Amino acid sequence: MSLALYAHPFSSYCQKALVALYENGTAFGYRSLEDPAHQQALERLWPLKRFPVLVDGDLTVPEATAIVEYLQVRHPGPVRLLPDDPLEAVQVRLLDRFFDNYVSTPQQKLVFDVLRPEAERDPRGVAEARRLLDTAYAWLERHLADGRTWAAGEHFSLADCGAAPFLFYADWSHAIPEACPQVRAYRGRLLRRPSFARAVDEARPFRGYFPLGAPDRD
Repeated sequence: MSLALYAHPFSSYCQKALVALYENGTAFGYRSLEDPAHQQALERLWPLKRFPVLVDGDLTVPEATAIVEYLQVRHPGPVRLLPDDPLEAVQVRLLDRFFDNYVSTPQQKLVFDVLRPEAERDPRGVAEARRLLDTAYAWLERHLADGRTWAAGEHFSLADCGAAPFLFYADWSHAIPEACPQVRAYRGRLLRRPSFARAVDEARPFRGYFPLGAPDRD
């Protein structure tokens, strides 16, 4: 098997890549980073030690978005995660950046702050992260209000691959308010998508890793 993914099941960015693989039933070897040998191999492949990392023969592809785009070019399947129309593809990429920068980044700020020693915590940064999430939820509520099923319209895309895990964990960390029913419904649709439901189930054994306390739901 030429494809191998170095990933951890509980990582949101790894789930982003896994959703793309599962959407198209792409065969790959799962190199779980629970295994120290796979951690060592990852460091040799990508010294920054960030994951996921995809290996295709002699080629190494780090970063979840790049992995999803690479899969469509080199290992395409029936689900087109980037539209062929260039302008539609720009919209998908814009939304991919939105979920990375304005949902995942502030959500991770909340998590990483808890992991710091109490004397090194950043209350101001946490407050700013919560405000950014509130702003992102409100923008997404307006964006979805025209009846979109998925982030960019009626077709599941790269943007949804990231939205799924990022909104999943963001709601655990800073709840999506009842004033955003479209966002809450969209998160529910993502959870029912078989590709993401599989990723969520694979991550269940690791919920104890969540430092804010994983809620008894989802």
